[in-house]
Amino acid sequence: MRSNFILILAISSLCFWSCDSKMVYDEYKSVNQWNKDSIVSFDIGELDSLKAYNLFINIRNNSEFKYSNLYLITEIQFPKGKVISDTLEYEMARPDGEWLGTGFGDVKENKLWYKEHVRFKEPGEYRVNIRHAMRKNGEVNGIQNLDGITDVGFRIEKTTQNN
Repeated sequence: MRSNFILILAISSLCFWSCDSKMVYDEYKSVNQWNKDSIVSFDIGELDSLKAYNLFINIRNNSEFKYSNLYLITEIQFPKGKVISDTLEYEMARPDGEWLGTGFGDVKENKLWYKEHVRFKEPGEYRVNIRHAMRKNGEVNGIQNLDGITDVGFRIEKTTQNN
């Protein structure tokens, strides 16, 4: 009986590990009342300059998030000083209010496309910065403390074609 348990555990572990074989980098940072001036940063180690990667922003939210969309400002800082900034909008709920994303219970996880087929040609460390850019309709000033976002993550995956 014990050997069957060990065999099942080993097969389950192998399946779990192999299911995420595209993952190169995956990290989350917890946020609590995400302040509009708080930047969530991810330091990316040196990556193979000959390969292409897909980039994702992962967001975990709960029912305290009161909006159907999420606006983010992102930056990729290159090793030699170049910076690429983007303002992004992501749909977080359907028109009927049902949350998008996966997960049971109160917390939903969203894997959001950021960039695809990216090559990191400069040798050295890269940094990705993410901050929210949420504001209420008709208001100029942003929301000071954004409730309902529990974690912000960044993920890099190998592409299926690396030419």
